[in-house]
Amino acid sequence: MTETTTTQALTDVAGDYTLDTAHSRLGFVARHAVVTKVRGQFADWTGTAHIDTANPAASSVNLVIKPASVSTGNADRDGHLASPDFFDVESFPEWTFASTEVSRDGTAWTITGDLTIKGVTVPVTIDFEENGSAKDPFGNVRVGFEGSVTVNRKDWGLTWNAALETGGVLVSEKIKLEFDISAIRNA
Repeated sequence: MTETTTTQALTDVAGDYTLDTAHSRLGFVARHAVVTKVRGQFADWTGTAHIDTANPAASSVNLVIKPASVSTGNADRDGHLASPDFFDVESFPEWTFASTEVSRDGTAWTITGDLTIKGVTVPVTIDFEENGSAKDPFGNVRVGFEGSVTVNRKDWGLTWNAALETGGVLVSEKIKLEFDISAIRNA
């Protein structure tokens, strides 16, 4: 017996949503020692979104991220990232993102907002692709988005580094932020 599951895209995904952290990922990619990329993510975060398909400019997104929840697959590296050299999670236990402008072109959404890390707020613009929508087996209306943006970590005072004997530095300044989002419409 073959099991098939089909979902039908919803015609209107407007509404208020809670981001489903169990089925989403907030991550980053940084070049390490010039030769490879290290990937990481945050396990503890929350978010909400208001999607207005008729007037995308009235849409909004808000996130709260706990940087102490960083995971790169290496406990020593995670500890260094949590230290004052990088995230200083004791002094700055939360990061926030609050949208200031939203636009839409078909399934492409552009969200500009204020990203606050270590008490420093910098505007960033993130391009998202709407992956689809469905009603899940539990009756929830879900919508999915993927997006990314490359930022310079020094903009938030994340300046720690070490020179390499062969030239270059241990940690790249450019960091790619990645967002794989599943959101559930509020009842």
